[in-house]
Amino acid sequence: MNPHATAHAANRLARRSAALLALALLAFTASACNKLKARDLLNKGVASFKGGQYDDAVEKFKQAKDLDPDLTTARLYLATAYASQYIPGAPSEENVNRGKQAIQEYQEVLQKVPGNLNAIDGIGSILFQMAAQPYDPKKFEESKTYHQRHIGLKPDDPDPYYWVGVIDWTIAFRANAEIRADYNKNNLKKQVKDTDPLPPGVRQQYAEKYGAIVDEGINALQKAIQLRPDYDDAMAYLNLLLRRKADMVESAEERANLQKQADDLVDKVKEIKQKKMMAPQTTS
Repeated sequence: MNPHATAHAANRLARRSAALLALALLAFTASACNKLKARDLLNKGVASFKGGQYDDAVEKFKQAKDLDPDLTTARLYLATAYASQYIPGAPSEENVNRGKQAIQEYQEVLQKVPGNLNAIDGIGSILFQMAAQPYDPKKFEESKTYHQRHIGLKPDDPDPYYWVGVIDWTIAFRANAEIRADYNKNNLKKQVKDTDPLPPGVRQQYAEKYGAIVDEGINALQKAIQLRPDYDDAMAYLNLLLRRKADMVESAEERANLQKQADDLVDKVKEIKQKKMMAPQTTS
């Protein structure tokens, strides 16, 4: 082979390799620069968010996400900023879109990090708020699936059990109120007060449709209290669910026993709250 041709080919290969290396270095430098810009925007967005300047925070979080799609914290803050602006029950299209945008951003986080608890809890929370007004039991059930997902990942966390119980109580309480209202509407001379036992036929209907939900909620709240023995909020909702359970039983004795358990929990909640008020406050 001609030595001159060989040298020429080697030089061409060297120049090509150098050009590719330069391009790779340039791309790396640009990527590193974008990541630094993204983190700077993230920090500025956090400052705006903490200062209540949510619109400015949203824009900075968006820019940070675009510059560095792998910056999960920017996506989480963006979702949280949308969620913070959502007003439960406000019917405007802009407000509803904020809730939807929050869910979408949290979902994008879960696509990259399926076990991200902040995103899981964020979706569960915003769905709970969206389900309240107008009342939407399907959204409550959807919210519950995310709290159950949290339980699947970290079964020793008491809070997701609490939220399962709250959702189950909300559904059971609403149904109880509607059943009583329907009965009273059709039986003007035999009105049933909120504290009265349900008539047998109505009681059976209520138990068949909502018994599993009430039992699930009771079990979830009991688990939350087991994990956090002074969980007074969980005790308060367990008290309420036991009263819904009392509306499902046929025996007057069993009903009285469930109501007694509920009353005892009310006393326990008062005791815990009093202890917390009297406990010395730690200062950092």
